[in-house]
Amino acid sequence: MPSAESTQASVHEPDTVRPTKEDKVATAGSELIGGPLGRRALLGTSWWTPVRVVALVAIGMFALGLIQKAPCYNGAWFFGASSQYTKACYSDIPHLYQGRGFADGLVPYFDKLSGDMPYLEYPVLTGVFMEVAAWLTPGSGSIQDQEQWYWMVNAGMLMACAAVIAVCVTRTHARRPWDGLLVALAPAFALTATINWDLLAVALTAAAMLMWSRSRPLAFGVLLGLATAAKLYPVFLLGPLFLLCWRAGKWRDFGKALGGTVVAWIVVNLPVMLFAWDGWSQFYKFSHDRGVDFGSFWLIMAQNSSDPLTTDTVNNLATALVVLCCVGIAVLTLTAPRRPRFAQLAFLIVAAFIVTNKVYSPQYVLWLVPLAVLARPKWRDFLIWQACEVAYFLGIWMYLAYTTSGDAHKGLPQDGYHWAIGVHLVGTLYLCGVIVRDILMPERDPVRSSGDDDPSGGVLDGAEDVFVVGPAAHPPRHAAYFEGQQVEWGSRGSASSTDSSL
Repeated sequence: MPSAESTQASVHEPDTVRPTKEDKVATAGSELIGGPLGRRALLGTSWWTPVRVVALVAIGMFALGLIQKAPCYNGAWFFGASSQYTKACYSDIPHLYQGRGFADGLVPYFDKLSGDMPYLEYPVLTGVFMEVAAWLTPGSGSIQDQEQWYWMVNAGMLMACAAVIAVCVTRTHARRPWDGLLVALAPAFALTATINWDLLAVALTAAAMLMWSRSRPLAFGVLLGLATAAKLYPVFLLGPLFLLCWRAGKWRDFGKALGGTVVAWIVVNLPVMLFAWDGWSQFYKFSHDRGVDFGSFWLIMAQNSSDPLTTDTVNNLATALVVLCCVGIAVLTLTAPRRPRFAQLAFLIVAAFIVTNKVYSPQYVLWLVPLAVLARPKWRDFLIWQACEVAYFLGIWMYLAYTTSGDAHKGLPQDGYHWAIGVHLVGTLYLCGVIVRDILMPERDPVRSSGDDDPSGGVLDGAEDVFVVGPAAHPPRHAAYFEGQQVEWGSRGSASSTDSSL
C-alpha cells in the first residue's frame, strides 16, 4: 500500500517551468510585481492558479483595448471621414452592421445586398457569429445606437474568445502555464481584437491545438474544421501535421485529424452550399478577385511601378511563393536533427501565408500570437515582434488618415507607410528566423532546453522517427555547441524540482 506522501505527490501537476528563472526579460519584468518568486514560496495553496491569472489578465487587457476604441464609439465611427484613423480606433464591426444588411434583417448568404458587394464576404461560421450578434442587438433607437450596440455585443462575444485563447495556450504546454501571459499581455492582441471577427477562428484553432496536445486527434480535427469554416488559414496546419506524422509514422492519428476536419467543415458549409451557392462562394470569389491591398510587399511594388502587375499575376506569384515556402518547410521537417515541434511548424506555415499574401489587415496578427507563444516562448523575441506589429498598426491608420483628409494631409504619407509595411515584414521574418534556428539547433529551443520534447505534439511527443532524410538520418548528439544546459530530448526528468514556481 503506498504511503500518504507518495500518493500526494502522484496527483500533482508536473513541475512547472519558472519563467523568472530562465528568461531575463521575465525576471526584470517581475520586479513590477515584487520580483521573482522565492524558492521558499508555498505553491499550490492559492486560488490564483496560472490558468485563472492568465484568463483574468487577458480579459483585463481586452478591456483596455475596448477603452482604446472609445473615441470612435462616441463619434468617430459616425462623423468625419478621417477621425477614426487619426485616433487609431477603426473597426469593421459597426460599419458592416448596416453595410451587410444586418440592420435590415437580411439573412447572410441567402439575401442579396445592394451595392458593390452582392453577398456577405465572410466564411459561413463567421457569418453565423455575426448573425447571432445581430439577433442580440436591440432593434430600437437610431441606426447609430444600433451600431453601437452591435459593436458592444460583438465585443462581449469576442472577449469570450480571447479568454478561450489564453486558457488554451496556458494549458497546451502543461509545464509552461505562465507562457500564457505572453498572449494575455500582447499589445497587438489588445489593439486589434475588435477590428474584425478573426478571434473566433483563432479561439477554435487554439482549442484544436490543445486537443492535439492531449492526444485527441479526432477532437483536434473537428475543431480545426470549424476554425476553417470561420477563416481559411487554419487549414494550413494540416500540412505540417502531415509531415510530422510522416516522420513519426503516426498515420492513423493523422487520418483521424484529417477526417474530423473534413467532416466538420462539410457539416457547416454544405447547407449553405446547397441552397445559397452564390452567397456561399462570395468569400472565395472575393478573395480571388481582390486586388493588391494594404500591408503587403505587393502594394509597395505596385505603388512604385508605372506598370503594376495584374491581379491574376499576383495571385499566381503569391501561390508560387507559398508553395515554395511549403517545400522549404517540408525539407526542414524531414532533415532537422530532431523532429520539429508542431507549434514551430504551425507558426512558420501561417507566417509564410501572411508574408506572401496580397493583403495584410492589421488584425491578421491575431492568427500568429498563440502560435508564436507556443513556438518561441521568449519574452525578448516576442516583444520585438510585437513592437513591429504595433508600429504597423499605427502606420496603417495614419496612412488612411493621410489619404482621407484631403488637402490637410493629416497622417503618414505613402513612403512612410511603405516603411511601416517593411517593419511588419521584418518583425515577422525575424521571429521566423529564430524559430528556424531553434529547429536546426534544438539546444536553443526554450521548450526543449527545459527538458521537454514536444508538449504540444500529443502523439508526437517523444515518438521515435521512422522516416528521415539527409543529416537527420545521422544526427550528432547535440546539433551545435551551446553554453546552456545540455539535455536529452524529451527527458522530462531533467527539470529540477525547484522549478515548480513562477
